[in-house]
Amino acid sequence: MSEINHVAIIMDGNGRWGIKKYNSRKFGHQKGIKTVEKIIEASIKKNINYLTLYTFSTENWKRPKYEINFLFSLLEDYLKKNLNILLKNNIKFKVLGNLNKFPKNLKNLLNNAIKLTSKNRKLQINLALNYGSKYEILRSLKIIVKKKLPLNVKNIEKNLYTSNIPDPDILIRTGNTNRLSNFLLWQLSYTEIFFVKKLWPDFNRNDFNSILTKFKKIKRNYGKI
Repeated sequence: MSEINHVAIIMDGNGRWGIKKYNSRKFGHQKGIKTVEKIIEASIKKNINYLTLYTFSTENWKRPKYEINFLFSLLEDYLKKNLNILLKNNIKFKVLGNLNKFPKNLKNLLNNAIKLTSKNRKLQINLALNYGSKYEILRSLKIIVKKKLPLNVKNIEKNLYTSNIPDPDILIRTGNTNRLSNFLLWQLSYTEIFFVKKLWPDFNRNDFNSILTKFKKIKRNYGKI
């Protein structure tokens, strides 16, 4: 039986769900946060150690400015309302990505959450923000060259955003789209991938638990017989 240590999720379909249900992409993003909360609760119950959520990609800057600002305001509100819950539930918070372009208030909230939860051990939530895997790999290589380190797998992994985080056992992508969208390209080399037709706001605990059950039946050979 395969053990589950790390689950990564591409939470696709919020905007499409909002347009379909209420003719509002904003409503879809709001509903998507409720799904995030359910999956965090399910992850804790299943004793998963790491949950990585693709929240805002380097390509998402191409979206309309009003939508980007709304997404940032949602994240601000979530951190303000839920930091105590993260602390109470022994959840560690980490960001994967470059925060330089983010508004000052949001950066401060993110950095504060990272600092205050740094010693928590129950579950580590990694938010991929302004994240792009190609940039991440290139960034790692530049650090290696600058430090004049040997160019090898160990040093590349040491300088990724995911340094000291085990590679995902499972990747889930909702939204009926079968691609990786520049997400954890290095880290997903032996990850079991589950593409789900449901849009993210419709994804639920039963869907999540069903995938975990399917995963546990998979024999993972890593190139061996």
